[in-house]
Amino acid sequence: MAGGEGVDNGGDENPTMVESREWVMSAYAAAGIPTADHLKLRTRKLSLDLHSIPDDHVAVELLWVSVDPYLRGRMSGQDEGLYFSQFALDEVIVTIGIGRVIRSRSGKFCKGDLVVSNFFPFSEYSIVAANLLRVIDQTAGIEISAYLSTLGLPGFAAWVGIEVIGRPKPGSNVFISAAAGGVGMFAGQLAKLKGYRVVGSTGSDEKVKLLKEEFGYDEAFNYNKETDFDAALSKYFPNGIDLYLDNVGGKMLEAVLNHLNPHACIAISGMISQYNKVWTERVGVRNLLNMVGKEVRMEGYLMGSHLDRFEDFTKEMLTYTKEGKLISKHKIYYGMESFIESLGSMFSSSNIGKVIIQVKP
Repeated sequence: MAGGEGVDNGGDENPTMVESREWVMSAYAAAGIPTADHLKLRTRKLSLDLHSIPDDHVAVELLWVSVDPYLRGRMSGQDEGLYFSQFALDEVIVTIGIGRVIRSRSGKFCKGDLVVSNFFPFSEYSIVAANLLRVIDQTAGIEISAYLSTLGLPGFAAWVGIEVIGRPKPGSNVFISAAAGGVGMFAGQLAKLKGYRVVGSTGSDEKVKLLKEEFGYDEAFNYNKETDFDAALSKYFPNGIDLYLDNVGGKMLEAVLNHLNPHACIAISGMISQYNKVWTERVGVRNLLNMVGKEVRMEGYLMGSHLDRFEDFTKEMLTYTKEGKLISKHKIYYGMESFIESLGSMFSSSNIGKVIIQVKP
């Protein structure tokens, strides 16, 4: 339990020197999916001796890693003002993760605490500042991986898109792209819980079935079959779209702009169809003028700008989770070495739900 007085004195079975594998950016990938030419798994020695840990820091063993599309934007070598700055070459990649405290020089954490951070070094062992960590309540009866999905970045992105940015009126028509992905699966369920009509687009017939039968979408379509997006949206939204939660950008965004109702909202969570392209090769949207005549509001958003609502989000999502009203799907990869494969999988439409790496049991 966190918050014990004093610090762990290190007098336990944990070694004071470890060999720790870690992922580093060895070269930038301006276009395409990053590969072993760009990402390297190296090993270094790290002292876990108590005297090597600064005050208000803890030694942590990495257990789970969240693999998210925004990571791709930090690997291009092009600072376009998107998300965060680029990863520094030959330095450890930072991601969202869950770990176990093995030694502590912070009064906030004790040995054995499970902690989550948005700035976790992608390293088997690391020394992390206590102010970057939040403790996980192991008595809450919540699956640990949920803190990287339902109660983590994807769930928060979905909640902010619906609850804060979109704010649709009762009975509104809501469209969600990449609807079977980490953000989309929660966005659709939240929209249904709030009484909206919800339609999703996804990349396979299997996912269409999942959206309708498990996530509760009213309708869904396979964008690989419904290649005329304008015709598809006319079919599924005969009364127009009031809120579009955009996770893909590109041609789908352009088609949506032809089907919006007056005063509609487009909440832009991401544009995964464009991440692997340099900006000059990305799909341009030709009909932005539609926003003027229909007084449409389009707003992109980052989670860091809405942290003042994180407590509200957590309370609501915990309630839904405990009541069994939210379903979460994960694609779990195993071991540090699976990072490149798991990263690439997000751009292949092969996954359902949230992509997670289990580093250690």
